[in-house]
Amino acid sequence: MARNKHPEETVNLILNVAFRRFMEKGYEHTSIQDIIDHLGGLSKGAIYHHFKSKEDILIAVSDRMTAESNKLLAAIRDRCDLNGMEKLKAIFKESINRPVQNDIFTVAPAFHNNTKLLFSLLHDTIDHAAPEYILPIIKQGISDGSIETDYPEQLAELILLAANVWMNPMIFNSSEEESYRKFMIFRQMLIGFGLDIVDDEILERLKELAAIYQKKQKSAL
Repeated sequence: MARNKHPEETVNLILNVAFRRFMEKGYEHTSIQDIIDHLGGLSKGAIYHHFKSKEDILIAVSDRMTAESNKLLAAIRDRCDLNGMEKLKAIFKESINRPVQNDIFTVAPAFHNNTKLLFSLLHDTIDHAAPEYILPIIKQGISDGSIETDYPEQLAELILLAANVWMNPMIFNSSEEESYRKFMIFRQMLIGFGLDIVDDEILERLKELAAIYQKKQKSAL
């Protein structure tokens, strides 16, 4: 097959193939050559023209997987029928109940082995997710009286760092039991801030995601 003359189509082809290989073999066990072998004739140069490394491909795959879901989070943020507390609970529940989360926890690598991916997660949490989705909700909650804090920016960052990093089994390789204990402490911490937003349904979903990741890790051994 001749090289695709349309860059966007080439990128989509690479990402489609990479996603399938990551799902089937796991990220650590998928090489650039594995991806090339399923590109229908595209060369290694075609990949490196668009991506510098396998890590960059994974980041692009993850970004594409979450782009549509982020629109849903923005829609919750912008609703007019919920107060700040209700929005915070809704946005948290929506973010973990997205079907794409199952794929993310199946595809994702062990972050502790890859500082580049870990930095990307931290950067997205602090510079994108916290200020764009959580902070506006907290500020609304302060205005409508449903949330009390003198430090909205720091509270937004703390909530997401705890949820996306400290509780993330992909970073600390936590067992299901360890993950559950972290979830319970996270819940207690939020209640201490007056944010009773993590119910039993959310806890069960968090346990389910941790189990998906641990199953993937065991199958890769």
